[in-house]
Amino acid sequence: MLMRKVPGFVPASPWGLRLPQKFLFLLFLSGLVTLCFGALFLLPHSSRLKRLFLAPRTQQPGLEVVAEIAGHAPAREQEPPPNPAPAAPAPGEDDPSSWASPRRRKGGLRRTRPTGPREEATAARGNSIPASRPGDEGVPFRFDFNAFRSRLRHPVLGTRADESQEPQSQVRAQREKIKEMMQFAWQSYKRYAMGKNELRPLTKDGYEGNMFGGLSGATVIDSLDTLYLMELKEEFQEAKAWVGESFHLNVSGEASLFEVNIRYIGGLLSAFYLTGEEVFRIKAIRLGEKLLPAFNTPTGIPKGVVSFKSGNWGWATAGSSSILAEFGSLHLEFLHLTELSGNQVFAEKVRNIRKVLRKIEKPFGLYPNFLSPVSGNWVQHHVSVGGLGDSFYEYLIKSWLMSGKTDMEAKNMYYEALEAIETYLLNVSPGGLTYIAEWRGGILDHKMGHLACFSGGMIALGAEDAKEEKRAHYRELAAQITKTCHESYARSDTKLGPEAFWFNSGREAVATQLSESYYILRPEVVESYMYLWRQTHNPIYREWGWEVVLALEKYCRTEAGFSGIQDVYSSTPNHDNKQQSFFLAETLKYLYLLFSEDDLLSLEDWVFNTEAHPLPVNHSDSSGRAWGRH
Repeated sequence: MLMRKVPGFVPASPWGLRLPQKFLFLLFLSGLVTLCFGALFLLPHSSRLKRLFLAPRTQQPGLEVVAEIAGHAPAREQEPPPNPAPAAPAPGEDDPSSWASPRRRKGGLRRTRPTGPREEATAARGNSIPASRPGDEGVPFRFDFNAFRSRLRHPVLGTRADESQEPQSQVRAQREKIKEMMQFAWQSYKRYAMGKNELRPLTKDGYEGNMFGGLSGATVIDSLDTLYLMELKEEFQEAKAWVGESFHLNVSGEASLFEVNIRYIGGLLSAFYLTGEEVFRIKAIRLGEKLLPAFNTPTGIPKGVVSFKSGNWGWATAGSSSILAEFGSLHLEFLHLTELSGNQVFAEKVRNIRKVLRKIEKPFGLYPNFLSPVSGNWVQHHVSVGGLGDSFYEYLIKSWLMSGKTDMEAKNMYYEALEAIETYLLNVSPGGLTYIAEWRGGILDHKMGHLACFSGGMIALGAEDAKEEKRAHYRELAAQITKTCHESYARSDTKLGPEAFWFNSGREAVATQLSESYYILRPEVVESYMYLWRQTHNPIYREWGWEVVLALEKYCRTEAGFSGIQDVYSSTPNHDNKQQSFFLAETLKYLYLLFSEDDLLSLEDWVFNTEAHPLPVNHSDSSGRAWGRH
């Protein structure tokens, strides 16, 4: 060996090194190893070298989860910031007791800290609200509720008049009576049917029905905002607690897209905007996500029924059609779902509906009630401002108002449709009653449905923004239609109106057959009274409204709640054993507003969806992409 040829070298070990030399060699070698490993773990941007020595991180499409460290469960997952930094636990996160169980959502990791505008925009991208594991109730988006409230022009509950003023005493007593009716209706429901969709007051039990796909508590959610504005605080807390604890979305039935939207989503949205309680916002967004599969059609026009189990679009049979009032009454709620979630998919869905309706040819400018979601063509030429068509027109003018009067598309569509209605459907009876007939391929049915009686209020609401030369005309038209609907009430024995009334054979504003003589606690007539009162302050509308209150008390109130009646022309009522959820959401709310000051849910700040749930007008200075600005 070479070492053995070195002069003076005396082997002291099998390596041929003396002990001091061996010590120095080992010291040098350990220093070199320490230097290398120190560079590997301590120098920045050493991820490539680390992969040579560390276990690889778990990979999923679009998702990275940090591997478990030292046998502990992974720390709470975080949304990567716009400029990702090396993953490192925040101070205090090394305490396992402070870690939440991992919650994974589609498209990224759940945020655990406040976000800025850029991060919110990032979270808003994508075609759906991020999915979450069972029990994950968080929605990764921040809505500045305080800023929203600061932009309202009036207090939500208005300002009370001086109660010492004698002229107010009668109105105050009337308002308190309506409040008592709401309290009685709620307490009866709570006692006999809490959690069910509706109360059956005669049999003193609950009713579920089959149009909500297994969702429960329709009356609870429909009642939230009415309880709040009437300041029934204990009852509101009961309803809120039920939503938080018992309103579950893991259902598997087939549901009406329209009814779930206007009652459940509308009710939850309004409850959030009135109170700022996150439980309402989160439930609304999650439920809205469950409705999105209904739009999976060739045209994007949704089917009327969505299956919560399969996520498909329900009864997809050849020749089936979608109903104008149903797919045309999603706009208000879906824009607010985008506003509260940051996800543009909701707004995109309803903007596409507008696109289809703008492009399709309309007979004489009229909108028939049935449209094929497959071909995008009208299925038949039946036009009605009552059932099947009604709330489509309502949502056009209210979309214009809700956008802060920037949604020009909605405004133009509304006034064009109203002009066609006036030209082809509007009639005056021999007795001088103005009504809107139904149109079947050019042939008129000279009748109005109770549902069409909302139109007096709608026309009054839109009169202000019509062309100047048409404003007075529309105000008068609204008053005349509302008067006709009042006559349908006044000409019955109970002073409640039938489901439909005709103008023929010398009979005017009365039902002509028993199958149209029922009253199911509907709100449309008192809705128009409320709008006309706020516009004119003509005392006749409060007089007519009070007649309805007295009739409800006399003919519809039972021992355990309110019930519809089967024949308004019989002074001996035959009850239908159903307290409709919309009675609490709409009828009693509109009556209460009729006898309240105008700044209670001021029309400058709020629009009402077709279930009377108040949704705020957009007073912000934001870009308004969700609101239809062009």
